[in-house]
Amino acid sequence: AVKCCLQKSFSFLLYADDDIFSSAFCENSEKLINVHLFALAAKYYSLSNFGVCTPLEDVLEALKGDSEGATGIKPDEFMNNKKSHEVQVMSELVDSLAHYCGIKQVIDIGSGKGYLSSFLSMQYNLKVYGIDCSSSNTNGAHERNRKLKKHWRAYQSRGKENLKSQSLEMANDRPVEHELNCKTINEELLNNASSLQNQGQVIVQDLVPSCGFTEMAALEANAETEAGLVTGTQSHETKLSEEVLAVLNVLPVDAVEDFSLSHCNCGELCEEEKVQRKMTSLKTKARKSSESNLYLPLTSCITAETELSDIITDLEDCMMVGLHTCGDLAANTLRIFTAKPEIKAVCSVGCCYHLLSEQFENQEECRDQVWGFPMCQYLKDKGWCCGRNARMSACLALERVAVGQMLPTESLFYRAVLQVIIEEIYGVTKSDRHVGKTFSKSSSFIDYVRRSLKKLELDDSKLPDSCIMDYYEKYKHRINELEAFNMLKVVLAPCIEVLILLDRLCYLKEQENIAWSGLVKLFDPVKSPRCYAVIALKNQSCS
Repeated sequence: AVKCCLQKSFSFLLYADDDIFSSAFCENSEKLINVHLFALAAKYYSLSNFGVCTPLEDVLEALKGDSEGATGIKPDEFMNNKKSHEVQVMSELVDSLAHYCGIKQVIDIGSGKGYLSSFLSMQYNLKVYGIDCSSSNTNGAHERNRKLKKHWRAYQSRGKENLKSQSLEMANDRPVEHELNCKTINEELLNNASSLQNQGQVIVQDLVPSCGFTEMAALEANAETEAGLVTGTQSHETKLSEEVLAVLNVLPVDAVEDFSLSHCNCGELCEEEKVQRKMTSLKTKARKSSESNLYLPLTSCITAETELSDIITDLEDCMMVGLHTCGDLAANTLRIFTAKPEIKAVCSVGCCYHLLSEQFENQEECRDQVWGFPMCQYLKDKGWCCGRNARMSACLALERVAVGQMLPTESLFYRAVLQVIIEEIYGVTKSDRHVGKTFSKSSSFIDYVRRSLKKLELDDSKLPDSCIMDYYEKYKHRINELEAFNMLKVVLAPCIEVLILLDRLCYLKEQENIAWSGLVKLFDPVKSPRCYAVIALKNQSCS
């Protein structure tokens, strides 16, 4: 099925023989003569129409079964809307994959400043190694982790004040609790504590040290039967500690200060509260010993030949993830996954297709090199090449344009005229240097050209302002043509992206050690245009 879709995409990009869609182009000149038909054809050959994607909901249901997801602070507390959306959706999927495979170690390739890594470690209690080739990104990740700990203190303080005020309100409104209630709760918790200690370990997920919970629960239970006492107590604890629970579920214990009962004027502690304090202390010690490095940012350049054990000394059964891995890094992530037996699953969202290396783009290049595209044997046998212009088009965001977020036509026009200038005045047709985001820093077209020439290390003194403006005036009447051309590129973008994504999926289908692989639409494409994840699971027998 994947090869069939790949064949369709491949054929369309070669001007398919289909009588309906081929009539969008002139038979002799091969020029576009029917824009509407072209748009319909592009939609027909897009990934959403092929039916090869697995719905995210189906994947989560298959992985989770009857288990419930974690609850906690949403990442929008610490990230912008786009990054928050990506991290929240992807982290839930990664946690489900890790749980399904029975693993706790995650390797985040191209981790950047650690948005996904830190959230996976704190929200889902996974041990995450974030690997990035940029030391500045790694340092930024360390700094971000430090700031998260500072944020915790603010949440902790706010949670204390809320709990204290609610405790006082309830204490003033209701009578003092009698000893029988405390005894009933005490027996329940002591039994639980004894059971855990007999097992030689402490497993506490949702127990929160609290002040006044026993008294408040008992006061509420004054009108209840003895049999319903524990249920009533738990419901009140949940209600009153909602904010604190949310934070505790996100941050590891060793990253924060203890929420100590000694700060509250609770009076004499009953047995139930003593057990709570003991359990919390045991939990803190246990987790500090085993989770002192829940998230560790590392600096290293990852290639297809990278030995992860040289980077991660305590490498164990794990999974690899990548949120918008750039260029060849997405392809190399999949290659490492298939080659290393300890990596049981992969979830990779690629981006920056224009930075992919192509095997058949420059024939003079070394043929033994590991290329970013194509990956699968099917396209290699075809000798298929997209080219940089097509890969650049694949990066465009059709869904954003469709909702009114138009292309930056003026900056594209500046860039197009600049290229004419450097070709005609300087005789330069190719350069390893890049103009970058010069447009946003420029006050005019003249300023843009001069800034750009300096970045390209070209002498701008030989080019007077009047000459620069002559070029501008010469081409400004064609700006509408440029906009129309770029809109056609936007329409075609999904068709090129589908070729790259299906190539990666087909590569995984060709491997014998893969139990399941698929494409999943993770994100809202308006918020995050590169929204498709390549996911795979190894055969359980692979070791």
